[in-house]
Amino acid sequence: MKLVSNILISIILLLLAAFYSQAAVHMDKSNLPRECATCHYKRSFRGGGGAELCITCHGNPQRRSEGKKMPPGSIVPKAYMRNIEAEFQKMYRHPTFDLPGRHVTNEILPEINPKASRHADCVDCHNPHYLSRDNKFAGIMAKKIVNKLAEATKEYELCYRCHGDSANLPGKYTNKRAEFSLNNKSFHPVEGEGKNSTVISLVKPYKEKRVAPEDISIISCSDCHGNDDPNGPKGVHGSRFQYILVDNFNAADNVRESPQEYALCYRCHSRSSILGDESFRYHSLHIQGKSFQQPGTSCFTCHNSHGSPENKYLIKFNTTVVSPNSKGLLKFVEKGSAKFSGECYLSCHGVDHDPKTY
Repeated sequence: MKLVSNILISIILLLLAAFYSQAAVHMDKSNLPRECATCHYKRSFRGGGGAELCITCHGNPQRRSEGKKMPPGSIVPKAYMRNIEAEFQKMYRHPTFDLPGRHVTNEILPEINPKASRHADCVDCHNPHYLSRDNKFAGIMAKKIVNKLAEATKEYELCYRCHGDSANLPGKYTNKRAEFSLNNKSFHPVEGEGKNSTVISLVKPYKEKRVAPEDISIISCSDCHGNDDPNGPKGVHGSRFQYILVDNFNAADNVRESPQEYALCYRCHSRSSILGDESFRYHSLHIQGKSFQQPGTSCFTCHNSHGSPENKYLIKFNTTVVSPNSKGLLKFVEKGSAKFSGECYLSCHGVDHDPKTY
């Protein structure tokens, strides 16, 4: 019986090897000579994930030489492999090692159970059987076509698995799919080009609409979220900046403006244009404040960096800083896009806007 069992296992492994694309990095013998056996040797994945196994190759290089729980000759150490394990030791990170053991093989994403345990295992974003250098989303089922699930082809489709329509979003988090919707009045151009025809603060090569080959009019989630170290492993594993951002963005009130405080925004938007009040004549007053004793407020106080269903220019007020005015109104009314004019009805820092016109 044992011989028959071993033969069946060998046949299954051969069939799997034939089934999976030859482009899959884990099925490439130059990477893993023992292919399937490298990860499946004396291991059961009935519990779901396997982050501890992944870092055998993708963690501290010393782990590759140890190769515990793997058959001899399984791992081929390669100099270009990055230490992703170190990224999960940064202050801000996906909770892959903070919340182990929560992943289950038959879970549904986005979650339909509001009591489901939120987590972020390696296999929630990567399918180790299909993953290739040309298609990092291969094998990840992330979008509906009619009534069937299909593979993700865009990065944002992968992100929406947990940050979109999940029934168990934590209280302070919002549905990013809804915020990036092309039906909104404004949005950062992730799913498609933006609606605002004039964003005069944009720096090259960013453009509202792509005209020349070098123009960039659509960005991705990883343009803002990811490794703070440009020379480190790519991906939204961890960062020293809050919200796992590639650069600093201070969302607090009473902030003294500097290139570092809003470094993320200034990657695409000219600081001199913003502080020169080219698109809003009170930009510098709001951001820099009146004096050293009265500093300004964050871009986040007036703008939602993902999108705004209600207003153009990503305007969506942060209600922890901004409140309704003396008449109970909290809104922005555009008066003319050609002149960048409008009205604000709100109360902020003790100043009643009923309205304030610009």
